[in-house]
Amino acid sequence: MIHQYKLNGYNIVLDTYSGSIHTTDELGFEVIRMVDETVRARCAADAGAQTLTESACAAQVLQDENIRGEFTERLLAKYGSSTGAEEIGECFDDVLELVRAGKLFTDDVYRDKAFDLKQRSTVIKALCLHVAHTCNLNCEYCFASQGNFQGTSGLMSFEVGKRALDFLVENSGFRRNLEVDFFGGEPLMNFEVCKQLVAYARSIEKEKKKNFRFTLTTNGVGVTDEVIEWANRECHNVVLSLDGRKEVNDRFRVDKQGRGSYDVIVPKFQKFVKERGGRGYYMRGTYTHFNTDFTNDLFHMADDLGFTELSMEPVVTSPDSPSALREEDKETLYEQYEILAKDMLRREKEGKPITFYHYMLDLAHGPCIYKRISGCGSGTEYLAVTPWGDLYPCHQFVNDPAYKLGDIWNGIQNTELRDRFKLCNVYARPECEDCWAKLYCSGGCAANALHASGDILGTYAFGCDIFRKRIECAVMMKAAQAQASCGEPAGDADAEEV
Repeated sequence: MIHQYKLNGYNIVLDTYSGSIHTTDELGFEVIRMVDETVRARCAADAGAQTLTESACAAQVLQDENIRGEFTERLLAKYGSSTGAEEIGECFDDVLELVRAGKLFTDDVYRDKAFDLKQRSTVIKALCLHVAHTCNLNCEYCFASQGNFQGTSGLMSFEVGKRALDFLVENSGFRRNLEVDFFGGEPLMNFEVCKQLVAYARSIEKEKKKNFRFTLTTNGVGVTDEVIEWANRECHNVVLSLDGRKEVNDRFRVDKQGRGSYDVIVPKFQKFVKERGGRGYYMRGTYTHFNTDFTNDLFHMADDLGFTELSMEPVVTSPDSPSALREEDKETLYEQYEILAKDMLRREKEGKPITFYHYMLDLAHGPCIYKRISGCGSGTEYLAVTPWGDLYPCHQFVNDPAYKLGDIWNGIQNTELRDRFKLCNVYARPECEDCWAKLYCSGGCAANALHASGDILGTYAFGCDIFRKRIECAVMMKAAQAQASCGEPAGDADAEEV
């Protein structure tokens, strides 16, 4: 399976199963398109018999003299005197070489492994500790129902948190690095317990041969000098919630009296990041129907506030909510992602780069195939813990009785549900069958799928479209960076692997 698209002057060809990325000239792009059309038609006709693999079919097409002759005539008619038959023949040979090298039209060798991988014994490697089911803000779009997750407000005790850390150690097998997120609600409303839990974890690391890495997610209201000093010493990463421009942020991120939080939190965040050395943090924003021009919020955070590590997520809310994203917003959002990618390339060229979480793509040393197939590990490797010690697949399932897995004292008791999450992979979702991006998203978010389709094995179609656009932009940036390192202008490479 391949995916072809044009963006920012680049003709890009992505091979799904090998992960190879190619930039081509116009002729190469058209040859690959014509071959792809023929391969798809032949594979569809052969679907019942299954005698042809995609790679074998592509090789056949590229070596068939009748097809090459037909394609050559069509290409000569299209490009006229600017392209000769010899050049077209050489292009066919180049594409065939890539097919034989396993870099174009490669076969899916992962399908049979997908279910076996997660059926194996899994260990728990990460916990999302809900240290506070309460919040000092009252954000209308909050998926957690203003912090209490549609349940009882409360704070996690040290005893519950300590047991959660022991549970993690006991169920982590030989894994050394363990991840713990302080989450809420607003975790800083239970700051003393956060400090106690980190101190306890540090006290057992050597004995248990573990390395705890903590993350703090905060709305900033409770940030103090003590919090900054502690987090910068103990937290591997901090996630700071800010939606961008003052009028955008203060539309939803308000306190219980309806007052905006921007003026309170921005100076705190700036101090936090400065004392952190500008590393190990993310400014995490949410865009809604009311700020589909979200690049202006990102640029405000970068240019006016000085933040360089940025993330901006689409709102997760009821379709009936005024803030919910709509189908008519999609084209604007696509444009925004393209604007952002192009601007990030400009900033990089000028020596003033910024990072956008969803454009972080490592084509050489990215996630292993296990992660590409199985996804985030919710319900198996990653669990959420409520203030009372109940276990859920992740923070978005908390307080849904149908998704309670067990508790930190008795472990996972709902093994049937856990086993269902074990089978929750990209090949378990019929809608992912023909998606070129499936090994980048690993099937997407199970919680979003549940809320959109009623099934964790469904998909969130709107989110899928947004994800594919982000990947197109991220890949284009990699192509631009690769060609810049070679000193080549856009579109000059002929079927070269990035």
